[in-house]
Amino acid sequence: MKNENIIQYIYGIADNTLILGQRLSELCGHGPNLETDIALTNMALDLLGQTRSYYQYVAQLSGDEKTEDDIAFLRIERQYKNVLLVEQPNRHFGYVITRQFFYDVFHLLLLQELQDSTDETLAAIAKKGIKEVSYHQRFSSDWIKRLGDGTEESHKKAQEAVDDLWRFTDELFHMTEDDTIVMQNEIGVDTVTLKEKYYQRVREVLEEATLSVPETKWFQKGGKEGIHSEHMGYLLSDLQYMQRAYPNMKW
Repeated sequence: MKNENIIQYIYGIADNTLILGQRLSELCGHGPNLETDIALTNMALDLLGQTRSYYQYVAQLSGDEKTEDDIAFLRIERQYKNVLLVEQPNRHFGYVITRQFFYDVFHLLLLQELQDSTDETLAAIAKKGIKEVSYHQRFSSDWIKRLGDGTEESHKKAQEAVDDLWRFTDELFHMTEDDTIVMQNEIGVDTVTLKEKYYQRVREVLEEATLSVPETKWFQKGGKEGIHSEHMGYLLSDLQYMQRAYPNMKW
């Protein structure tokens, strides 16, 4: 196993937190109420903080004088390995919460396993992040229930989001070649083993929220291989603008 295998594995985790953190940061000042607005902003900060830890480790492993900023802002679209789910746009509040819920359930299961990694740095990042992600899952689960079992309009919006975003959930468990190599060396997580527990948890919450579980067997993937949706380019243009407009700028 090479350092490059570990680096690509980390991208598969860290790019998710970066892109989802960016999506949540777009909502700053646009929440339905002040408390929820602040909560979503803090969750974005949690995810970006985790991203920094991962990227700092990648910079250390690469040994080519790259910084966390280079990794976050100077890669091209095909070099990002996040799943398609997290790059989906903020269509409405129910969509934001459903996207968050679908990812949070997976994220917590992942970190619970990653904390046992033989790589001390990854294990430490996971242990530190579990408390934050546990809160994220509680927050999004509670909101799914409030929306699904709320008004006729909130139920409609939540069900619309569930139906649309469900097709992206299976990619969470897709193992790339690098994922498999790192897992076989007891550093990474075999996400396939998390699948049954994930869907069980998701179904329990959706049923409590009086929302229907989609019956589709068709799923979309590609993000972990660097093949993204049409939304990714626009997101990166916002994320990377300052760094590319003013190269080597120091704050």
